Amino acid sequence: MKKSYLQWFFVLGTGVFLSACSDDKTVDPGTDPVVVTESRYVVASTPVGSAGVADYLLTTSDLAQGTISTVGKGIEQDGSYRYYITHKGKFFSLLYGQGNPGAVTTYALDEKGELVKTSDFQSETVQVFATAGDDVLIIKVPRSGNESSSWFRINADQSKIVAEGQENIVKLAGNGERAHFTGATQVGDKVFAPYMSIKGAAPDVFGTAYPDSSWIAVFSYPGMKLEKVIKDNRTSFIGSYFNNGLAVDENGDAYGFSPASATNSGVASSKKPSAFVKIKKGTTEFDQSYFFNVQEKSGGYHIANQTYLSNGKVLLYMYGTVNTATGNKRLAIADLYNQTFIWVTGAPEAIASSSASYNNNTVSADGKTVYVGINTDAGSWVYGVDIAAATAKQGLKVEGGAITAIVKVK
Repeated sequence: MKKSYLQWFFVLGTGVFLSACSDDKTVDPGTDPVVVTESRYVVASTPVGSAGVADYLLTTSDLAQGTISTVGKGIEQDGSYRYYITHKGKFFSLLYGQGNPGAVTTYALDEKGELVKTSDFQSETVQVFATAGDDVLIIKVPRSGNESSSWFRINADQSKIVAEGQENIVKLAGNGERAHFTGATQVGDKVFAPYMSIKGAAPDVFGTAYPDSSWIAVFSYPGMKLEKVIKDNRTSFIGSYFNNGLAVDENGDAYGFSPASATNSGVASSKKPSAFVKIKKGTTEFDQSYFFNVQEKSGGYHIANQTYLSNGKVLLYMYGTVNTATGNKRLAIADLYNQTFIWVTGAPEAIASSSASYNNNTVSADGKTVYVGINTDAGSWVYGVDIAAATAKQGLKVEGGAITAIVKVK
């Protein structure tokens, strides 16, 4: 479940600076470094056999060829799990504390195109985060006990909280279980937050008696007032734990996928197919005329996660075992508009793990190629996937660790 599944989170800055790693370059938090005009890619790689080190951050301008290594290089990221996002020209390294305090470390590019640290804060751990306007919206979602989910709006320029509030997730679910948000996405002037319905009690915390329904909580933005809940019964819940299932296209329409992976007492219980549903721009209802049955089009496979590309095209990470939400991932390209599906050729057949799917900024400047980090028993490489042809070609080799994320920083 490490970084290829888990959804974005941003953590609450308190203004308490932590000590920097020995190989960090640090600048005054109040001073913006000179930023290079061209983009650079940050490749996060988990080193082999290094306890207490989540990743090393390596930078490159070329993902199509060459070799980079964590050996004696890169900026060390402590902890067990780290996740990454860019917003407002900043690169955020986010520590998931697994219930313990987390941290956020902020970087920018200097005039040489290298990462320099601008701030480092101790923080809370949250499960959901997304960019919205000038802010990073974060949501802490308790899986049991506390019935209130807390949200915070953090201004990305100021790195401080500008608003916060709570939502009763038991009341929100309204069925005796609790709403467990799988993600959040800004859609127009609102925030759509899909959620799972979970029991929230041992021994079946993430089990549910409602495996074949979809829900999206609709909040105003920036006020974050709950306006309504969108409901549908053609597939299961949208997204999954730490895995936002929503994407917004260039037309402003929102598309959400379900992995159809609900369980009850540890047994798979979804009867509806793994599919995409749609919410048209300016509406807060599921479009009943649209249903993209990916499970049927793929020959029985379930969607694990997605990367939205452009013009209705998505890169899909599919579970590798037919008719189950299990198995090593396989890549595919789907067209949300034409409801077509094609397997990607040229990539390894058994992907042990991959770079995080939530980063959709690894599409090439010409829009023809998307880059994915793929880890196999033979090693770790970045593959360039030709979007139109659905073919993959091996590119940059990453030595000394497994690729967990690739993020383009401007």
